[in-house]
Amino acid sequence: MIAGIDHFVLTVRSVEATCDFYGRVLGMRRLDEPNRPTALLFGPQKINLHEVGRTFEPKARTPTPGSGDFCLVAAVPLAEVQASLEAHGVAIEVGPVERIGARGPLMSVYFRDPDDNLVEVSEYRLT
Repeated sequence: MIAGIDHFVLTVRSVEATCDFYGRVLGMRRLDEPNRPTALLFGPQKINLHEVGRTFEPKARTPTPGSGDFCLVAAVPLAEVQASLEAHGVAIEVGPVERIGARGPLMSVYFRDPDDNLVEVSEYRLT
């Protein structure tokens, strides 16, 4: 019944700080459209951003900054992601470590964004 994920929403303290972080560190592109939430674009997906006090309807029952925990698949080797994190002063909390993703084995690094969401970036391993 379900083919994939189109987008998800993060509730954030500051849209500006979030866009700056994801743009600088992970190369996401910002999209602003009238009467729509600001979005971060990557590959064929996006993250919609709801700023505390400026959310859109409908929304989660109790939207809270820092409650996100998600995995993104890298479009470049994981070593390049690690280098970008290091260059931007972002501490890796865990990794690289082996994990099992939706499509099989992968290597992952974990770090925090400006709202303390746990972000996992992974690279699928060749089998």
